[in-house]
Amino acid sequence: MNKFVAVMWAGVFVAMTVMAQGSGARSTTLATLSPYGEAPALPNKLPARPRAGTIEIMKSSEVKPGMKGIAWTVFQGTQPEAVPVEIIGPWKNAWGPAQDVILAKLGGKAAKTNVAGGMSGSPVYIDGKLVGAIALRISVFSPDAICGITPIEHMLEINAIDETRPSNSKAPQQGVQRAEGPAPGQGMSEAARMKPIDTPLMLSGFHEATLQEFRPFFEQMGVTAVQGGAAGSLSSATPAEGWQSSLQPGEAIAGVLMSGDMSVTGLGTVTYNDGKRVLGFGHSFFNLGPVSMPMAKGEVLMVLSSQFQPNKFANATEVVGALRQDRHSGIMGELGAAADTIPVTLKVKTQSIPGAPVAEKTYHFNVFVHQKWTPFLMMMTTFNTLQDMNAAASDEATYRLSGRVKFDGLPDMKVSTMAATGEGPVPAPMQIASWWADKFNRLFQNPKEMPKVKSVDAELVMSAERKVAAVDSAWLDHSEVSPGGELTGKVMLRQWRGDEVAREFKVKVPASLPKGEHRLMLSDAASLNRGQAMAGSSQHLDLAQAVSLANQERPNDRLYISLVQSRPTVYAGDGALREVPSSVLNVMQSARTGRPVTATSDTAQTVDTIVMDQVVSGNTSLRFTVR
Repeated sequence: MNKFVAVMWAGVFVAMTVMAQGSGARSTTLATLSPYGEAPALPNKLPARPRAGTIEIMKSSEVKPGMKGIAWTVFQGTQPEAVPVEIIGPWKNAWGPAQDVILAKLGGKAAKTNVAGGMSGSPVYIDGKLVGAIALRISVFSPDAICGITPIEHMLEINAIDETRPSNSKAPQQGVQRAEGPAPGQGMSEAARMKPIDTPLMLSGFHEATLQEFRPFFEQMGVTAVQGGAAGSLSSATPAEGWQSSLQPGEAIAGVLMSGDMSVTGLGTVTYNDGKRVLGFGHSFFNLGPVSMPMAKGEVLMVLSSQFQPNKFANATEVVGALRQDRHSGIMGELGAAADTIPVTLKVKTQSIPGAPVAEKTYHFNVFVHQKWTPFLMMMTTFNTLQDMNAAASDEATYRLSGRVKFDGLPDMKVSTMAATGEGPVPAPMQIASWWADKFNRLFQNPKEMPKVKSVDAELVMSAERKVAAVDSAWLDHSEVSPGGELTGKVMLRQWRGDEVAREFKVKVPASLPKGEHRLMLSDAASLNRGQAMAGSSQHLDLAQAVSLANQERPNDRLYISLVQSRPTVYAGDGALREVPSSVLNVMQSARTGRPVTATSDTAQTVDTIVMDQVVSGNTSLRFTVR
């Protein structure tokens, strides 16, 4: 390593020495030390910038080393600029069998910026014929703007691709951990490897803490997520006026995963526009296959020059169509088309100091519909909103999330939960965000059908105090009761840094309860939700059953009083068969139905609920006798 550093600094010293020889000496730069010679220059007379419409193409087999051409890309604003291109040569089978890449060197402004993230898709023309799209770059520390061009014939094949889904798509995975070893493809020297140009994933309205927390998810997908911007007009998935003349070749194009008060967009460049369909990127966005994602115009603020990781900084502006395909050789979109999105309204109520007035704020955004991306985006927006709350909160805080999901053709899903700081190994904001994402995971991973979500309304409430209560002890005033009689008693709960709180309860004993000893359980929601949670993980549930089970989930802000019988409860679909005899359960478990039987050892029937407005935990049991 020391020898490498010494050689590197020696090269830098030589370059600086030559440059310092004065105006009489020939100026030497890293570019002129390149084995590829001087950077190409633009011709004296530039052709007109490309426009939508049919155009003659030049196949990769016709491209020869030394040919000169012009690429078009945006460096600032919305108008593409010409970039001189010199062909180095074809790279046979670089992306697989019959998947050639054309190597080239860029000049003009690109010689300074290098091949930047966001240039993906920049069209390259030779003698007025479309050759392909700038799509690859040398990974790191190249002194030359060397790029790989995806031949246009590969991109035109996207139009004929069917609805099959690639097996190696990039989508958020559960249980992501930071990698211990090299990432896929890092066995080859980074300095010598060509790879797809990074697609900058711009996150607007997100805190740095959110990017840090979710960086492992993006790293797992090979995505570079950065704080970015989005113009206020990016608030709807409906194509804006003037979409017919949008996304000319060389202009910026964005795939919109989310728009509104928080937005997530991926930026690239338009390669081809036939007046209705648009091709771009020259490589995949996430390789999702058939998609329905809003497609927007973009405005470039600047290009950050770097030999390590140059990037365009840009805003997505307004939606003008929908992406329909996301494939290995590029993306394909349809101008004027509208993609289905989920409109989300998120109300926030914050009390920064106990007893202080409650501040209210409302966020609106639209979420891309996808079985893995939708739950992930719901989780990330919730966590990000909680960061807003934390800006005014103390170390002691309690959060409540209540949500309603409206469907087309199904009853609403209504759920609620609370989380407090200091409770458990996972911070409260991530507890809440993960719980919310799990609800959408269960919907969008349904093996029977894809949910048609009409809208989502949620409310987040933050109180600047730790509101928790743990069951400590309980007793009955009398341990004997007649059938149909009443049991009375009291339960004590421990609060965080506060006095114990006592709650009285009164339970009517069913007249059908047989004589003998029985059990009364005072418990939190988790003790009662286990059966529904196990049933909800079944791969045999249809969507209506999944929604029904979610609606059966008990909120964790109250104490539940239940009669417990020592007979199993069997869960079938979204229903429960209570007090099943053991002999019947054995028959059900041995039956060759192909479906495992979900059962709990006891049957708990809730007979009363005490609302606490605190996160309740723990349980205790009381014995009583029916005379």
